[in-house]
Amino acid sequence: MKKIITYNLNGIRAAVGKGLLEWIKEVDPDIMCFQETKAQPEQIPILDFEGMGYKNYWYSAVKKGYSGVGLITKKEPDNVTYGMGIKKYDDEGRMVRADYGDVSVISVYHPSGSSGEDRQAFKMIWLEDFLNYINELKKTRTKLVICGDFNICHKPIDIHDPKGNAKNSGFLPEEREWVSKFIDSGFVDTFRHFNQEPHQYTWWSYRFNARSQNKGWRIDYNMVTKNLEGILNSSVIIPDAMHSDHCPVLLEADF
Repeated sequence: MKKIITYNLNGIRAAVGKGLLEWIKEVDPDIMCFQETKAQPEQIPILDFEGMGYKNYWYSAVKKGYSGVGLITKKEPDNVTYGMGIKKYDDEGRMVRADYGDVSVISVYHPSGSSGEDRQAFKMIWLEDFLNYINELKKTRTKLVICGDFNICHKPIDIHDPKGNAKNSGFLPEEREWVSKFIDSGFVDTFRHFNQEPHQYTWWSYRFNARSQNKGWRIDYNMVTKNLEGILNSSVIIPDAMHSDHCPVLLEADF
């Protein structure tokens, strides 16, 4: 059984300062996908990860202290691909892919639209381009594990106040419709595959004591192609990991 974790760190340097490395040693994942590293490669504790037995691969944004993704893995991948081959997205360091035999694991950080209309428009174009990219990729890489911060709550169960957030980025009808379309294209939302309980969130605002009151959003996902459904064992959110305003999501499967 393999353990894969996705975790938006909201800054890897800050997360390391809050005990991230010790936590990883304890949990011992086989693969860990990170988003929002907010660091250049030289600011990432690569040697620490290597000392823990992980190969690590990072894709940083051109703009310093912004975005960025990465993954650490016990098994060396056959191949690693950085970016999507679309400059405006790759400049923001939004995707890295590792191939293992016939399975590919992707760490992806979907844009947020919460800073204004321009970024919301950018997000909606990205979503279409990402789906097209994945549909094309599936022709040659048929088994995909897509881990990351999608910056969208799919259904009312995934957000603490669906009515109050109905017009907010991250819960807009067109965004939620996109997630449905993405899943319908041949994916399984692995957490919901195992868990239909409400009040399960992966991100909380730093304001209004949102986390202590569990007023959160479920925006981080481990999505897998339908052809991997039979090997899934469990998926859990780990809210007591406190290195970020997000928390990790674990997927266990017989890879």
